[in-house]
Amino acid sequence: MSMAGNRPVLLYCHPSMDNLAQGIYDEVTKKSSCMAESHKIYRKVELKANKENSIRWAHFPDGFPNFFIDDVKQCAGKDIIFIASFHNQGVIFDQLSVIYAFPRYLAHSFTLILPFFPTGTMERVDMEGQIATAKTLAKMLSCIPLTARGPPQIVIYDVHALQERFYFSDTVIPRLDTAIPLLVDKIATLPDADKVSIAFPDQGAYKRFHSLFPATMATITCSKQRDGDKRIVTITEGDALGQHVVIVDDLVMTGGTLWECAKALKSSGATAISAFVTHAVFPHESWRRFVEKTEPGQGVKTHHLFNKFWVTDSLPTVRDLVTHEPFELLSLSSVIANNLLSYDLQQ
Repeated sequence: MSMAGNRPVLLYCHPSMDNLAQGIYDEVTKKSSCMAESHKIYRKVELKANKENSIRWAHFPDGFPNFFIDDVKQCAGKDIIFIASFHNQGVIFDQLSVIYAFPRYLAHSFTLILPFFPTGTMERVDMEGQIATAKTLAKMLSCIPLTARGPPQIVIYDVHALQERFYFSDTVIPRLDTAIPLLVDKIATLPDADKVSIAFPDQGAYKRFHSLFPATMATITCSKQRDGDKRIVTITEGDALGQHVVIVDDLVMTGGTLWECAKALKSSGATAISAFVTHAVFPHESWRRFVEKTEPGQGVKTHHLFNKFWVTDSLPTVRDLVTHEPFELLSLSSVIANNLLSYDLQQ
């Protein structure tokens, strides 16, 4: 659904995504100016985060929302983009309240950018009694009202399973994008880029991501088995000997699978191990196992298993995470800006 005309596109966000919204705005402004030399004309974006005439995210004493969209009449006839983060259950109802409201205030079109779809790993029922909460959340998002332009769009990055697009009703348009270009660009800057291999911790990750990398880049596939609480990882295809191996997956929870995968690759002769995940969930600070630690009374840092651990800002909680080695941020702002410029902001 292309946003046409001379009306500015209004960019709103939840307060937790202020940094990402600012980054997207800066990238769009910079890249659209550079592309102007090719005689392409793009829509102007008006950032509504962290300023007056935005959204007041207040709450009543009982904790329920008391929200207000300032100068809401300016939304009428405008194309609205809202950047959301469902990083915990407490913020989902708050944001849905606002998301449902924009089309009712006569938005010309509405695009929801939800980088992380949090219930994506519960996408199927393996035995009677299980509840596929991915379907539940998709139903809730499918209730976004229609706009004057038609169905709202929902943009998600590296959803856990591509078939989840079919969980949404026909009243919304899911757009499933990927953050892998960030990693491809990063690898190209490494001094040992010619010795990088991509490893997938299981067949699911291989099927999901292998086609997104250059055909010239070597790949390694692992498999995992559970023995009680233990994960046993073995290499089923590819050779890690003498390679800087980058393990790729859509998300990380406790990091147990990535850790065991790294150990298997290291024991098979990899010279360095790095990792990339789009969504660094890490509940209960489980990321700490990947951080260098200082031995008590010795001042000596133990050697960590990972050379680099790249994550995106699909979750606002990564701000603290990336202040610790070996974590490094690859912001989604550039890929989101590229996607908007390639379609939504064209005039």
